[in-house]
Amino acid sequence: MTDRSGATAPAQAPLSPEHRSQVFTGSIFRTRDGMGVRFADEPPPAPPEPVVRPAKVARMLALAHKLQRAIERGEYESRADLARSYGLSRARITQLMDLLLLAPDIQERVLFLESVDGRELVGERALRRLLAAEGWAGQRAAERVPRD
Repeated sequence: MTDRSGATAPAQAPLSPEHRSQVFTGSIFRTRDGMGVRFADEPPPAPPEPVVRPAKVARMLALAHKLQRAIERGEYESRADLARSYGLSRARITQLMDLLLLAPDIQERVLFLESVDGRELVGERALRRLLAAEGWAGQRAAERVPRD
């Protein structure tokens, strides 16, 4: 057998039985680590436990309380100073601090919200719409924060 350069390649010996491809019966499935193989006699893997974390809006409200306490203690002169030190815009600091205008009972429920496998029950936009309501009574009337 010759290649393009004109040299002859050595003849290949036939593959012995131990060097041949092996065939397995089973199913192939995807995992986080890549492809996996499950054989017919193995049970399917157990589903992972759900990941439960505090909701994003709960963390944002807690941050707003922390920032407000820092201003009250005199660690920062203003919201603008706070924004510069945290690397956020003044508008974003204002959005976070506006969450403190929610009714106390709504704030309490928001602080105890949880996110299961990354699914949020309430988003920041919904809370901002709630802030547009007239007073705490209006917020309570328009509220959609889940109750226990």
